[in-house]
Amino acid sequence: MSNLRFAAPKERRVALITGGANGIGRASALRIAEEGRDIVIADLVDDGHAVVKEIEALGQRAAYIPTDVTDEAAVQSLVEQTVANFGRLDILVCCAGILGKEAPFLEQSAAQFDKVLKINLYGVYHAHQAAIPHMLNQGWGRCVTITSGARHGATNQVPYGVSKGAVYSFIGALGNAYPKQNVFINGVEPGRALTNMVVPRFTPEFLANPGNAIGRYSDAEEVAEVVEFLTSERNTYTSGSVWSVKGGTG
Repeated sequence: MSNLRFAAPKERRVALITGGANGIGRASALRIAEEGRDIVIADLVDDGHAVVKEIEALGQRAAYIPTDVTDEAAVQSLVEQTVANFGRLDILVCCAGILGKEAPFLEQSAAQFDKVLKINLYGVYHAHQAAIPHMLNQGWGRCVTITSGARHGATNQVPYGVSKGAVYSFIGALGNAYPKQNVFINGVEPGRALTNMVVPRFTPEFLANPGNAIGRYSDAEEVAEVVEFLTSERNTYTSGSVWSVKGGTG
């Protein structure tokens, strides 16, 4: 990193990971902790205490704060607790999300549409609204949100695809809002990673040969490598981008 003129000194920064108890969120939390960061796990579906123990075993401080990301006041409290307990907030990674019901459009209720958007889109909105002011005040921050190729249109996942399309637009808008203040907002778009959102939906035979260019789906840890870079001091010039981690073009 010595040749990166605009890189901030590496510090023991604090990262907040929504959806951090499992899947890509868990892998990202552990990978970022390996770089000497303290971690706050926010989740509601899974218990984050096991991840906290793994992070503490790496020599980092960690906390689990059960949080409903659809609740604006709860997310604001999450950020306030993080700053109160750790003294700062430098990194935000938004991994909280649900696939929702897989069904044709006419079988998707308005309630289902609302549920998916509240978690996948409003959860991201609330987190950035609460976190960015702290980053601007200290003059450094990095935010990463997980998107999906479903944003291009997924016939049986319309609520999910719409939510991820909106997140893509959100990243582009905010990515151009704060880079001069050294607060970068980016996204990562995996192909299917072998997580609990993906594995139960397919046969072992399909998962062994899914037909993409690389011939397999990713491990969550491979996606986490890109998340970690985008949240690091080594990222000195990327904001408003969505990085593809798909094992090929697309």
